[in-house]
Amino acid sequence: MHTVVPGTPAPTRRLVELNGIDIIKESERTAKPSDLFWPWFAANVSVFGMSYAAFVYGFGVSFWQGVLVAVVGVTISFLLCGIIAIAGKRGSVPTMVLSRSAFGVTGQRVPGIFSWLISIGWETFLAIMATLATATVFAELGWSSGTATKVIACAVIATLIVLASVAGYHTIIRMQSVLTWVTGLVTLGYIAITFSEIDLGAATALPAASNQALIGALVMVMTGFGLGWINIAADWSRYQKRDASGGAIVFWNTFGGAIAPVLLVCYGLALAGSNPELTDAIANDPIGTLATILPTWFLIPFWIAAVLALVSGAVLGIYSSGLTLLSLGIDIPRPAAALIDGVILTLGTIYVVFFAESFLAPFQSFLITLGVPIAAWAGILIADIMLRRRNYDEAALFDGRGRYGNWNWTSIGIMAVASIVGWGLVINNFADAAAWNNWQGYLLGPLGLGGREGDWAWANLGVLFSLVIGFVGYAVLQAGAVRRQEAEPVAPARDQSMVDGPVA
Repeated sequence: MHTVVPGTPAPTRRLVELNGIDIIKESERTAKPSDLFWPWFAANVSVFGMSYAAFVYGFGVSFWQGVLVAVVGVTISFLLCGIIAIAGKRGSVPTMVLSRSAFGVTGQRVPGIFSWLISIGWETFLAIMATLATATVFAELGWSSGTATKVIACAVIATLIVLASVAGYHTIIRMQSVLTWVTGLVTLGYIAITFSEIDLGAATALPAASNQALIGALVMVMTGFGLGWINIAADWSRYQKRDASGGAIVFWNTFGGAIAPVLLVCYGLALAGSNPELTDAIANDPIGTLATILPTWFLIPFWIAAVLALVSGAVLGIYSSGLTLLSLGIDIPRPAAALIDGVILTLGTIYVVFFAESFLAPFQSFLITLGVPIAAWAGILIADIMLRRRNYDEAALFDGRGRYGNWNWTSIGIMAVASIVGWGLVINNFADAAAWNNWQGYLLGPLGLGGREGDWAWANLGVLFSLVIGFVGYAVLQAGAVRRQEAEPVAPARDQSMVDGPVA
């Protein structure tokens, strides 16, 4: 295990962060809750948020139902991220290391594998969109948009993502604070220029869908936004000051992550509802399609901001996937872990851009499938955070002989049950494009929900059920274990301020 003994001196604010999954020492914990706004806002202000309107309309909902889905789904999903971010302050280590308190030091590798896979999937998806958007914008400009352009775009985008991720926390935070202004201003410009394209009468005339479809759209939005980031939420709060307010951490995480997507999805609903052709085209090239309604003079700023926003999101993903890789027991420096994931991202982007016929449908199928166990894990960790009244025993997070143990079979069992139930209550919405996923939905018939063809099949109830089962199961079955853990005395050699400090 690649760790650093607590209290070992470590350089601060170097160009390349040397901390991996080791405990952040007190002198380096200088961040304020408001600092969390920058990474979360910059990673989610992408115009890609507008394209989610097309996916929401895919459930057959009306404009106002879509607005409700956007506001509620995005906000709640990032609120859950904010709760998990509290653990970063309490434990001074990355998210997946913190979940050792609930799963055990070795048992954490079970959810860790799912976390690593979903992070790799997200960052690769963002790199793919940035590459395809480049080709589409270049085509609109009348420039070369063929294979050579895609190769160069892919290489440049992958290089930017990898370099920033290898540099680490401090460089990323500074980079995100700049990107926030660039992407935010250009996005406002996009809205101003395309506002004349909106026919609100046509958009609001769209018929309403059933409650089942509404829930399906809600779960899709939650999974695509906050739940897609939830497994890395504490990675950005582990540098918070020990006395930082937990409520402030939740607020700035939620506000920074949710404000841009809520506004962008709502605007996208008005735009796509006014032009059905946009909805259809977005399915194959989300960012590029949004560029087709722009005047030529604005294409270059739009392209730069869109690519930078996507790169911003991918950087957060690859940085955290590298930390997750270390938490699985890979004994290498953090920059090397980020580099490995960068190579995987590059290869995945090359395959999809140059060889795969379609990527969006398989990706969404993949997202829902992994979203089920990640939702179960999130429910368990949120319950663990809410049950605890003291900071984590940081040394015990690296020692299977400590209070958290090596394996917590109860938590692993809860996650397994929640996942089995969850997979049984979702279906593969893309049966033709991702036939390998057609095994899901096996509980919809036995539970009287209409089977795989019924109305509830499209509601993706499994994600919500998995989250709730994880939360309730852990809260009921492990409350006593948590109390016993917190009653154990702290080792005399430990700095008492690191254990009994404020946790609110």
